[in-house]
Amino acid sequence: MYKIAIVILNWNGREFLERFLPGVISHSSSPGVKIIIVDNGSSDDSVEYIKNKFKNVEIIELDKNYGFAGGYNKALKKINSEYYILLNSDVEVSENWIEPIIKKMDNDQDVAAAMPKILSYQNRSKFEYAGAAGGFIDKWGYPFCRGRMLNNIESDNNQYNNSIEIFWASGACLFIKSKIFHDAGGFDDDFFAHMEEIDLCWRIINLGYKIYCYPCSQVYHIGGGTLPNETPAKLFLNFRNSLWLLLKNLPDKKLYPVLLIRKILDGLAAIKFYVTFDWEKGNAIFKAHISYYRHFRKMKQKRESANFKNKDLPSSIYKKSILISFFLKKKKTFNELDW
Repeated sequence: MYKIAIVILNWNGREFLERFLPGVISHSSSPGVKIIIVDNGSSDDSVEYIKNKFKNVEIIELDKNYGFAGGYNKALKKINSEYYILLNSDVEVSENWIEPIIKKMDNDQDVAAAMPKILSYQNRSKFEYAGAAGGFIDKWGYPFCRGRMLNNIESDNNQYNNSIEIFWASGACLFIKSKIFHDAGGFDDDFFAHMEEIDLCWRIINLGYKIYCYPCSQVYHIGGGTLPNETPAKLFLNFRNSLWLLLKNLPDKKLYPVLLIRKILDGLAAIKFYVTFDWEKGNAIFKAHISYYRHFRKMKQKRESANFKNKDLPSSIYKKSILISFFLKKKKTFNELDW
């Protein structure tokens, strides 16, 4: 059994492996650390490249692309370690990026998962969209971060260097205790990709654990490596998975009122795309809702089978609307929000 397994999911990502894997190896050479590449049915020469270039890196080969959620679920069942570090292939790590976070998690049994500060690889003075300095959602299920409010990305001026309890840790670089990962049921395969880490973190919180961001460690993320931002495919996944997220995890008294408002807001977003003749994006939202209803019973069963210890909204959910705060009240940064 390893203390720490760094698990990198790869899909046709030889370019990223060539660029970033040597740094992961050189900065992760502590005893008890194992690096494992999980190949999600790549059609490029990723696997041959790793086998020829990195003899000490273990490879788990899957027969097809199971997505982020399914790929990790299948691989992690085969990996025996106390901690998993799930790392995107397009992330550059820094020196001593592992030990500070593991030490803090070792010392606090209530912390199940954590993330470092994530900065942009292209512009290292700015936070990166997918996680920044810790993830949150508002009362309607819209995600945002310390350092990234909707599409407004802040410069890193050390304003978020304090460790803080958060609502979700980014799947781009996710530290998680393996036992709790499996006790919570792992990722939801049906999500395929996008927001699956938020769903997992919410289930972990509902079991009574905490999620943290520890900015004493930092990494640099390219982002959008396999599916660029704001494509119709990504919009479909984000809108559908947001509804599933709420359906599965909201407390009973909040469930249907929140879902109703969220559906209305989604409809307004679709209308906006249609009136600007962006038919593909409008259709993506429409298809997302069709898929939500098609799988409604299945998701409801998942909700009913969950063992919730937390019957109220977690304190790390922003109890107001991030859309109103951002667009009407002109609060563009996390520190301006009224909690």
